[in-house]
This record gives sequence, structure tokens and C-alpha cells, in this order.
Amino acid sequence: MNDSVNRQFSRRLFLGSGTAAAAAFAVAGAGGGALLAAPAAAAAVDSAPLINPVVPQRADPWLMKHTDGKYYFTGSVPEYNRIVVRSSPTIAGLGSASEAVVWTRPASGTMGGHIWAPELHHFDGQWHIYFAAGDSSDVFRVRIYVISTDAADPTNAVWGAPVRVHTHADTFSLDATTFEHAGTRYLLWAQSDTGVNSSLYIASMSSPSTLSSTPVRIAVPTLDWETRGYKVNEGAAVIKRNGRIFVTFSASATDANYCMGLLTADAGADLLNAASWTKTPTPVFTTNEGSKQYGPGHNSFTVDEAGKDVLVYHARSYRNIVGDPLYDPNRHARVQRLYWNADGTPNFGVPVGDGELPVRLEPASASGTFLAHDGVTVTAASSPALGASQFRLAPGYAKKNSVVIEPVLTKGRYLRVQGSAVSIASTEGSSSAFLQRGGLSDAAGASFESVDVPGSYLVLRDGALVLAKVGKNERAAATFFLRS
Repeated sequence: MNDSVNRQFSRRLFLGSGTAAAAAFAVAGAGGGALLAAPAAAAAVDSAPLINPVVPQRADPWLMKHTDGKYYFTGSVPEYNRIVVRSSPTIAGLGSASEAVVWTRPASGTMGGHIWAPELHHFDGQWHIYFAAGDSSDVFRVRIYVISTDAADPTNAVWGAPVRVHTHADTFSLDATTFEHAGTRYLLWAQSDTGVNSSLYIASMSSPSTLSSTPVRIAVPTLDWETRGYKVNEGAAVIKRNGRIFVTFSASATDANYCMGLLTADAGADLLNAASWTKTPTPVFTTNEGSKQYGPGHNSFTVDEAGKDVLVYHARSYRNIVGDPLYDPNRHARVQRLYWNADGTPNFGVPVGDGELPVRLEPASASGTFLAHDGVTVTAASSPALGASQFRLAPGYAKKNSVVIEPVLTKGRYLRVQGSAVSIASTEGSSSAFLQRGGLSDAAGASFESVDVPGSYLVLRDGALVLAKVGKNERAAATFFLRS
């Protein structure tokens, strides 16, 4: 990350600084670790890139960019006993930002049980936090509430008393989110339903706490991937793009089975008509053994400092959990780029794993293609699967200022040189280490010189990645643009 112009990718995508605290964070081992203390005060920002997880031990992450240019973050704390909010000028800065406790559950009675999934919204000149709360006598007797404030800064505000949001039935209800479309404000939430744990409902609103239409059920967990452990549709999030309204939701138990699904409606449709919504038949974001990310879900959406769409979600970095997954604290808040397919639908890719954000490498000699792999060999393709074309550049240990190139789908395995061949394998000495140079044909790109074989570079030849001496006519084939 020193003198190479191309190691600035993560700072271009998520402009601003990372944090030493985030970089140094070590995920607890399988079976669940101890609770980690939140930072008591903002740490000094440095020039490090954003590191996932961006906020450890904050499940159900909600992240928004406000009109004041700041990012505001909240999420479920492992103790399920309070609502916290933090803010930062950058996404990367959230990891070390001070955390304000804006509401704490009472010692007993109504709302004295589990406090889940807060979401922070700003509309009608006020800040509003929607959350779910159980009773002290029955922590799972969960209902939806909202608190509001007129203050400009939600981290330094006097919040009003919680107001119950009454739905169609006095039953288990949670994960409320709100959005505006075509002049109407809507509430989306999860609620217990006949024969299942929770379905998704939508209604219009006349105030932050009042529904103005009969709730309509728009999603029921019936598919195999929605009913593993529990029959659940919950944690809805909304993004409007390309003439459509996309609603992500999470399904199944909160262990490695947890995953995300997608509902779609036309922007001109009646959103209160269940027939307007189509469920994608397969999950769109799931556990990935290659990247060692388990149970990704309960997401939100925001934009980065450059205005590009960002997916925010929680996941664990291990599969096996001791005891009830609900009480394992290590669902960490993570972010990554959200892509869009040519047909206008979102492409979530795979959960990219711990560490710096990955890049895609576009050869200067083959514009419009990207390096991709099959788990062993690396080639170039015009439309590879997203996960197969994402690589993480991490500091190498074989030589100062060197890097290793790790495919996100093969965590712990790297591009490795054996003679002129380049394959994906476990690292062995300096055979996986490269010096990242300015591009041989274009300084805006990057070229990768082998530490083992000085003067030889990664080169795209006949569609495959090899190691070779680079002649004048091959400089473009040895130059790669680091794309988001």
C-alpha cells in the first residue's frame, strides 16, 4: 500500500480513511468468542483502506448516507438491550467512530426484553428509529416501536418515548423498514403467520407510527432455502433502480443457513397488491465456503463516497456455533460493492470475506474482459461470474512492499508461480509474492513482478495468465486496471 498508485482502489471506492482498530480486529474462533467492547471515543483516522468487517459485533446493520454528507450506522448489539448510533464522514471511519447510546430498555415490563434490528430514517423533518422489542417476562413477545427526535444530529439528541406501531394483529412482529415511493410512505415488516415463523407485509402510512391501509402479505417462506431451521422471511430492505423496486429479505435460521432472497415490483405497480411482487426462486446471497463467510443477511443499502451502490450486511467468519446462534455475538457488519446486471437486476455476488475490499483485474490488452479463475487456473473472460473475478491484494510477507493476490473464493490460497505457470495454490515462500508496479503500458494500471523471478511479470498470453519476461509488444498484456 506504499508507493503504488494502484493500491488506492479501496480509497477510491470508499473515499476516506479506514481505521487501525478495524485493521487489527481479529475475528473470534469457531464456537463464538467473547463480546468486544465498542470504542469509547473516536480514534484518529489514518490512511489505511477499509477493512471488513467494518463494525464488529453489530448484526442487522443499517447504514445510510444523510443529506449532511455523513454516514449514520446502527445495528443490533449482542446483549439486545439498547439502541446505538454512530456517524462518520466516511464508511471506513465508522469502525472507530464513537457510539452513542440513544435508548436503553427498561429494567422490566413492556420493552424490557430483546431489542432487535434498529433502523434509522429521516423524513418529515425528523429522525426516526424503528426497532423491535420484547417484554421482560417474555423476551420473544416482540412488537414494533418507533422513537423520534427533531434534533439535527441523531447521535446527540433527546429522543421521544417509544410509540407502538400497531399492525393487523397483536402477534410476533419485527424488522420494520420504511420507504417513500410516488408520494406515498410505506412500512415493510415481518410478522408471524399461519404455519410459518414470519412472512413479509406492507402497508401505507399516515404518520411515522400509524398505518393507513390494510396490511398486505407479499412474501411467505415456502421454498427449501427459506425454511431451513425456521420458516422465515424477515429483514426487508428496499432499493429503487432501473424502473423497479427491489426488496431484499432474509430467510431461514440465523446460522449458516441464513441467506437473502429478492422481491421485485415494477415502479408503476400498485405496491399494495400482492400480485405486483415477484419472488426470485433462488437465493441471491448465501453462505460461501470459499470466502469463509456464513449466514450473510439482514442487509441494508447505501452509496459510497463516489455515489456507487453499496451492500451492507452481517455474516460470521465461521460455520460451527456452540449453542443458540441467536446468542453468538460474532455477526459482524460488512460492506461491499453492489453490482448491476445488463438487464437492470442487482448482482450481489458472494460475501467477499474478511480483509481489504477486492478488485477485478482488466487486462489492458483485452479491454472489457476480466481475469477469472476456476479454482486452479486463471484466464480472461468477457462476462465471468462475479465471485470468480474478484481478487484481494494483501501485503506479502516474503519481501517488504510485496503483495499476494488472493481470489475471494479461495481464502488462504493465492496466485502462485511455478516456472512460467501461474496457478492458485497455498502460498510457499516467495512463489506467491509480487511487487506491484505502475502499469508497464499505462501508469494508471498495475503490473506485477515476481519476487522469485525478478524481471518477470504476470502476463496474459493466449487468454491465460503466465509468468514471463515482457517485451515491448507485451507491455499491455502485462498491465491490468484495478476495477471496482
